[in-house]
Amino acid sequence: MRRQEVSEGRTAQKARTRALLLQSAQVLMQQGKRPTVEEAAEAVGISKRTAYRYFASQDHMLADAALESLRPEFAEIVAAPREHAAPADRLEALIRALNRLAPVYENELRVIVRSTLDRVPGGEEQPDRPRGQRRIDWVGEVLSPLRSELPDELYDRLASALAAIIGFDVWVWLRDVGQLQPGRVDEVMVWIGRSLVEAALKEAKDRPPVS
Repeated sequence: MRRQEVSEGRTAQKARTRALLLQSAQVLMQQGKRPTVEEAAEAVGISKRTAYRYFASQDHMLADAALESLRPEFAEIVAAPREHAAPADRLEALIRALNRLAPVYENELRVIVRSTLDRVPGGEEQPDRPRGQRRIDWVGEVLSPLRSELPDELYDRLASALAAIIGFDVWVWLRDVGQLQPGRVDEVMVWIGRSLVEAALKEAKDRPPVS
């Protein structure tokens, strides 16, 4: 057997093992449990030592399991803004699509938020793309009609601001600290988003032309 085939076989085996651990964690989470790495491994006959090669901590495994369970929903989220032409309408569609997931997957999403907040910048287990950066892609989809209309600096500022006010972490704050009902949470987030888009468009319009 060629060396490349051996390498590809090991890579495929690692992917299967990781997927099996995530599936095990998902099943246990659906039963209302918060499984440890050892418990997820034991349920599918994987050794504890092997399991820790894939997930160095419980929160790391649970966050990845929660993300994996939400993967089918992401296609709907990405598609929602495309039904509208105006950036503010696209943003509202995105916010409402995201917020529809919150009550259904609240436990899983809270695990993701907790894992993200506990991760030390520059520490171990740093992913290639930190969790939460998916929303930057979604904001880019929303703002695509404005890419040629706004100056680069203003576009980047708006994109960063919008990325900061959407997502489950904001939903949690408005629910837990702000004590708002889910419908009111949607209204507040949509209002903030629309206000930011309108402010950016006004600033761009009011800027003197570049000579």
